[in-house]
Amino acid sequence: MQLWYLRRWRLKLKSPGLWLALAGVGAVVVGIGHLALAPSTATALSWQGWLTLATIAITFGANACTNLPAEVVFLGGLAVLLISGILDSDTALAGFSNAGMVTVGVLYVVVAGLQQTGGLTWVSQQALGLPKSQKRAIVRLMVPVMSLSAVLNNTPVVAMFIPVVGDWCRKLKINPSKLMIPLSYASIFGGICTLIGTSTNLVVNGLLIDETGSGMGLLDIAWVGVPCAIAGALFLVLTQRWLLPDRKSAFSTSDDPRQYTLEMCLPAGSPMAGKTVEQAGLRHLPGLYLAEIVRGQQVIPAVGPKEVLRDDDQLVFVGAVDSIVDLHRLRGLQPATDQVFKLDTPRLGRCLTEAVVSDSCPLMGKTVREGEFRTHYNAVVLAVARNGERLRGKIGDIRLRSGDALLLEANPTFETQYRSSKDFYLVSTVPDSTPINHDKAPIALATMVGMIVLATFGWMSMLHAAILAAVVMVATGCCSPHKAIASIEWSVLLVIAASLGLGQAMDSTGVAAAMADTLLGPADSNPWVALVLVYGATTLLTEIVTNNAAAALIFPVAIALAKSLGVDYMPFVIAIMVGASASFATPIGYQTNLMVYGPGGYRFTDFLRVGVPINLLFWLITVMVTPLAFPF
Repeated sequence: MQLWYLRRWRLKLKSPGLWLALAGVGAVVVGIGHLALAPSTATALSWQGWLTLATIAITFGANACTNLPAEVVFLGGLAVLLISGILDSDTALAGFSNAGMVTVGVLYVVVAGLQQTGGLTWVSQQALGLPKSQKRAIVRLMVPVMSLSAVLNNTPVVAMFIPVVGDWCRKLKINPSKLMIPLSYASIFGGICTLIGTSTNLVVNGLLIDETGSGMGLLDIAWVGVPCAIAGALFLVLTQRWLLPDRKSAFSTSDDPRQYTLEMCLPAGSPMAGKTVEQAGLRHLPGLYLAEIVRGQQVIPAVGPKEVLRDDDQLVFVGAVDSIVDLHRLRGLQPATDQVFKLDTPRLGRCLTEAVVSDSCPLMGKTVREGEFRTHYNAVVLAVARNGERLRGKIGDIRLRSGDALLLEANPTFETQYRSSKDFYLVSTVPDSTPINHDKAPIALATMVGMIVLATFGWMSMLHAAILAAVVMVATGCCSPHKAIASIEWSVLLVIAASLGLGQAMDSTGVAAAMADTLLGPADSNPWVALVLVYGATTLLTEIVTNNAAAALIFPVAIALAKSLGVDYMPFVIAIMVGASASFATPIGYQTNLMVYGPGGYRFTDFLRVGVPINLLFWLITVMVTPLAFPF
């Protein structure tokens, strides 16, 4: 056992990302300790400050160097500060009722409503398409995300795109770890281009109004934000091959041997009628192909991309189960069998389930229709797979054999009910396979737009607008109550809440203030040096506390510094806005980084490897461009 641990750690120690993480943590600990005890610092750290510093360093190190879940690590760090008395119960638990954390949780419900109505599928088809390479996929993703984040708060934009990108990765056969970081970073790039792009910009603008009596215009920050955003996007696109991690495979290396034969039809009035196969989006479905079209008595065996679809066409598809799930999400198609409308359970309460027929199944040797499958099992056979071969004829006419894999539409309890049954060798539910209620899509999209408008124009806070939208989603049936609860990523919320508690400890023990004051100490004579240090202090605090907390801590120090130098305060305000929003090096520095942490399968070091160079790039551009747009 000891040898196993030694080998494991030997492999870890060979990782450049690990050494980068340890170096970063060490630099923070040594730097803050040195600065806090420097003669120029007004107040040295107390034992509470040192314990807070040590706890945060150990928390960061454990998150970077172990495979423990991030929520366990951060909650453990918070527990140390609570038990030691550094944080009282109210302060330690305040993060769990924080408006930002609750807003993220409520937004998951809003996104679930968009998913269940097909609204996200429409967004994916219209904005993303099917690019041919990973580089093109990153470009296709970043352009709409940056554009939306410039005029909307970036948190709901990322919440909306996370499930879209997850499905998109599967279609393109790209690992999610290659696109989730670009999703988060693109939202940050767009957010720094306008005053309303991030909550940080609004917070700083509010502080500016309190201090000077006047605020900034909507596009004032664009003089610096747009060059930073363009440079960041180009850097990410050009270096994605080397810097973006390849954490887990979204697909197996071999093709799925279960090739199901599935019949779908175009009901009367289908929006696909009158379109070609390619225009209807049925041409480039990954792992799935349209084998034939049955039109009345005519069978079209070799379906070309220019074939025009008609009402009541029956389409025969052959492919893997994941692609069949995608097919069920398309508006204008429905299962060819009318049996799905005869089940007891409402259709929106069902899911897809796979079951393998055993040799003791009473329906062995009978066709699906003869065996009255729906009557026996309260489930409908949608597709059949048999040793990878193409099965001819209608689903109801297929004679069942031992080993046949059946794709069923059934109640979610089917799995537990027949898991131990001798009728089937194996029963498993297909994830995210609830039928889409396309009729509710306009309501879901209107609800999302209404939420964004209410928050953007200040008629409601983001939290109130999100809660209203979530209530509307559930009340109108866009999202079922069960799905609403299941859609919430509790691990992300726990990390956010615990991180806020750690930030409170840094603030209350004087660690953050000592760091800010001392970092800005050498800047009392040169405005250029002052600008460099203001940005550096802001971005460093952002990575280890949170963006809004960092901006609030640095703002009064920077204003006082500008007054002592006798220069205009605007360059420093812009530097704080960009530095506090441009958090790329850690997952805890910005909410959108935390939101993609789990779906991308990332480790702490992945953000360091990609984010540190972008942080340095933004630092350089900001201190060079800001004095040109806003002279001292």
